Amino acid sequence: MEGKPLAGQRALVTGASKGIGNAIACAYASAGASVVVNYRSSREEAEQMKADINKSGGEALAVKADISTIEGCEKLFRSVEQEWGGVDIVVANAGIQRDAAFMEMSAEDWHRVIDVNLTGQFICAQGAVRCFRRCKHDPEISAARGKVIFTSSVHQKIPWPGHVNYAAAKGGLKLLMETMALELAHEKIRVNAIAPGAIQTDINEDVWSDEEGRKKMLQLIPYGRIGEPEDIAKAAVWLASDESDYVVGTTLFVDGGMTLYPSFRDAG
Repeated sequence: MEGKPLAGQRALVTGASKGIGNAIACAYASAGASVVVNYRSSREEAEQMKADINKSGGEALAVKADISTIEGCEKLFRSVEQEWGGVDIVVANAGIQRDAAFMEMSAEDWHRVIDVNLTGQFICAQGAVRCFRRCKHDPEISAARGKVIFTSSVHQKIPWPGHVNYAAAKGGLKLLMETMALELAHEKIRVNAIAPGAIQTDINEDVWSDEEGRKKMLQLIPYGRIGEPEDIAKAAVWLASDESDYVVGTTLFVDGGMTLYPSFRDAG
């Protein structure tokens, strides 16, 4: 897309200090949006992002808040409304992993991942919709009254041994997104999701930085390369823009073909 497709809009990206969230926040700023960089613990990275965006001519805020709690989400949206009067785009991106085989996984690790990756997204999305409803809609800026984009995963579709909490959360997120979309579309609130495949971030560096691990990962990707955070960010800009105004309740898989059952490639 050319120009500034998000000009005049206010975007909030949770978990924006690193990885995919970082890339989305930067891409939104480049597309003309004012951006709230939400973080829970990485203050230095978030403040640096804010400074870089402001220095480049954009507008950014850095807000610390734990979106897995009602109090944290209330603080986050209160800060946005106080500073900018509201928000037009919310990317519910924050997520964590606590990995273990099914019979070795602790209840604590199960609950923590569900709390952040599913319950936190639910709480954040409720806050977003309340904010959209309080704001006056200007169709000259955005055809939709508000847009919620969830960062899901190919593991909303692909079972993932050793990561049952993560896969369960992403599977639940799929139906959370679709149910929200069905309930809210008549209010001109668009709800969608992006499902990344293997993306080169800190969370999986131990795999892609190892020659053997990288080779095994590439066997799962028909397109032949590991994704970059910017691949997800480009999709997120499109989903937030009027170019995708008729896209409602959809999960956009950005995975190099990972969900196409690559093990069947030579078995036809």
